[in-house]
Amino acid sequence: MNYLIQNREPISVFHYFEEICAIPHGSYHEEKLADYLVRFAADRGLFCTRDKMNNVFIKLPASSDRAGEAPILFQGHIDMVCEKDGDVEHDFLTDPLSLYLEKDLLRARGTTLGGDDGIAVAMMLALLDGAIPSHPAFECLFTTAEEVGLDGAKAFDYSQIAATRMLNLDSEDLGIVTAGCAGGVRTDLSLSYSTVPCKGSGLNVRICGLAGGHSGADITRGRANANRLMGRLLTGLAKKQEIHLISIEGGSKDNAIPRECGAKIAVTNLKKAIAFLQKAGKEIFRELSAEDSGFRLLIDPIQSPKETLSRSDTDRALAVLTCSQIGVMEMSKQIPGLVESSRNLGVVRSTSKKLTFIFSGRSSVEAQLDAMQNELDLFAQMTGCTARHHSRYPGWDYAPESAIRTAYCKAYEKVTGRKAVVNVIHAGLECGIIRSHLPELDMISIGPDLRDIHSPNEALVLPSVTTFWKVLEELIQNL
Repeated sequence: MNYLIQNREPISVFHYFEEICAIPHGSYHEEKLADYLVRFAADRGLFCTRDKMNNVFIKLPASSDRAGEAPILFQGHIDMVCEKDGDVEHDFLTDPLSLYLEKDLLRARGTTLGGDDGIAVAMMLALLDGAIPSHPAFECLFTTAEEVGLDGAKAFDYSQIAATRMLNLDSEDLGIVTAGCAGGVRTDLSLSYSTVPCKGSGLNVRICGLAGGHSGADITRGRANANRLMGRLLTGLAKKQEIHLISIEGGSKDNAIPRECGAKIAVTNLKKAIAFLQKAGKEIFRELSAEDSGFRLLIDPIQSPKETLSRSDTDRALAVLTCSQIGVMEMSKQIPGLVESSRNLGVVRSTSKKLTFIFSGRSSVEAQLDAMQNELDLFAQMTGCTARHHSRYPGWDYAPESAIRTAYCKAYEKVTGRKAVVNVIHAGLECGIIRSHLPELDMISIGPDLRDIHSPNEALVLPSVTTFWKVLEELIQNL
């Protein structure tokens, strides 16, 4: 194929990345990229396994000069988040990404780039292809469905792994070494409702323009939650006059702080309802942080439907929106500034006869996750909902002593002249699942610079890939 990136080291990494971008590989649709990986291994005579989840595991024997050394495991995921701008025609099931360069940035036209975690896949392929001649045995684990619940990592058979040290290549900041992460659980609260004939005027209330963000990494930034704000607005209005909920839709992902929420309601006094909401919207705007300065409240009369939720079920729905505990719940007592536990109300959905509220809970303490589940069980009982907990995954505890972390930090400082920053993140990584199966595995999570992941603005910072590769070379040569 004709490569866009020329004469930039590491050449093989960039060329493999471009080949990956030509293969559709959204979450749950990784089979074509898995086919590519299996062919890659077969062409080179490498040991390779593939499971029903399309996880691929490839091994490269040690070079002759390092045959007696312990193997090292590299790990990354092959699925990508598929997002595109509204005016872009792109089929993520069939179309290759359209790449372009913007100075030192690599982007995709109007879509996500898949640098998270395609650049890890490209680096592992380069390693397996002999880009670093002197090396211990390499074990490379390519997992699937990471972006939608870490499902590939959950299903993999870890008895195949012999390594006792691992480099997860799913971090997005060159200067940071991640050494621990939170566990998490998703909870769906379902509210079955009854309907009554509509007796009021219809009104469409919409919140939009909020900053949103990652419900783990951005939870301390004070960004508003659109679902919560809608609960506040409608609860306030319900204190002034009788209202009935018709439908509500807010957020798109449980692990994202919702930017938008729309509710259709029936009110008894249309003029007063609009006046109250306009005033309340202005009050909310004054309270918001600068990051949420794009906040808008749109209020439009609509045709009244035949039916609405009953008054009691409307009240129960507003109680869930308004009274559920979300945001930062506990700060770490061991690591200053680290969020220990949090909860996000990411999605609200209306279907026939049922409302669904989807929460994402996170904690670096397993007992706290248990407690958070118990709290929502009780809250569900109080509000007449049913609770279902699912997609739970373990955290990764920080290890005070780590040989691989020490070696990487030493290599990073030698190459860059700067000290790496070691941190623990309030987000989930596959490392937690892998560590639960291989408790003695010494691991870190690292990677080059990526910007605006999971969005059409995503960019891979090319010089950081060059630097990161040099650090990897230094590390591998001196393990």
